[in-house]
Amino acid sequence: MPPLLRITVLTACLLGAAACTERTADESTKRQVDAAVDQTGKAAAAAANKAAEMAETARDKTKAFVTSPEVKQDAIAAKEAIKGLGAATIATTDDASVTLAVSAALARDPDLSVSRIDVETRNGAVRLSGPAPSEEAKARAGEITRSVKGVVSVDNALEVKSAG
Repeated sequence: MPPLLRITVLTACLLGAAACTERTADESTKRQVDAAVDQTGKAAAAAANKAAEMAETARDKTKAFVTSPEVKQDAIAAKEAIKGLGAATIATTDDASVTLAVSAALARDPDLSVSRIDVETRNGAVRLSGPAPSEEAKARAGEITRSVKGVVSVDNALEVKSAG
């Protein structure tokens, strides 16, 4: 075989072998990528299943906690405390309103308006203290106080001070 033909045949063989090797490498790489994709898909599915299980467990535990007798008792206690707080706030507001109304009514009386009368209210019970110019003025202060809406009782502790 002439040398040129030999070189041509040899080159053709080498190129053919290289092409086969390249095709085999491509197929091997493709198989590796396919295997990696398959493994990733399986891992993602397993993670999704685990997440779903954990969500169900969390839901069940939360439901059990919320419906537990302890939480129900705490909720009832909180509700009662809020009711009590509301009632106390209303009572305080009512007492302040009564005190203001009594003070205003006493200030409208000509004999009592010049006196320094302290008015204290607790749960509708009013206590009057300070000076009164006369027994009649003291009695009138008690009557005026009793006539104010919201007054439950009157402790008339005014002291009659004689002018002198």
